[in-house]
Amino acid sequence: MEIRQMATAFLSNGNDMLMMKKAGSRLFNFEFWGGIGGHLEHGELNSPMTASYREIEEETGFKQAEIENFRLRYVLMQYSDGEVRQQFVYFGETTHRAFIPSDEGELFWVPLDELLDLHTSILIRAAIRHFLQNQETDEIWIGNVLNGEGAAARPRVEWSIMQDTISFEPVV
Repeated sequence: MEIRQMATAFLSNGNDMLMMKKAGSRLFNFEFWGGIGGHLEHGELNSPMTASYREIEEETGFKQAEIENFRLRYVLMQYSDGEVRQQFVYFGETTHRAFIPSDEGELFWVPLDELLDLHTSILIRAAIRHFLQNQETDEIWIGNVLNGEGAAARPRVEWSIMQDTISFEPVV
């Protein structure tokens, strides 16, 4: 079983979020929207934030010093096509709005109240919706995609707060 690790960033400036519109991908032949990001490289497996900053600079031109309040908000889990997909999702704010063109897709500043109207993946839509409802919290959330049951079932994301855990039960 393969494990695919990815890092995605959502950068805001004022009441807008920087989003990327893609004409398609190796998996999908239709237009969709997403954040800034990609796969973790070999040397980044223990530091998805490093991968996220790298992807941001490659795809937008924003340097780490131009991003404020950047923090991990979500770890999204999905099993698809025989592989476990783990996505680290960061949110932050830019100090300005000027980005460079990207080979990955077209970048747009999208008003926050229009984000849920975009054609995004189930996971990205769920993360954006959850973020918009929980912007003031500092928790890291785990999102697990569930397919549901029955003929009319639709995929959904089940949320839980990541907590510092005890590795062993106390000895009595």
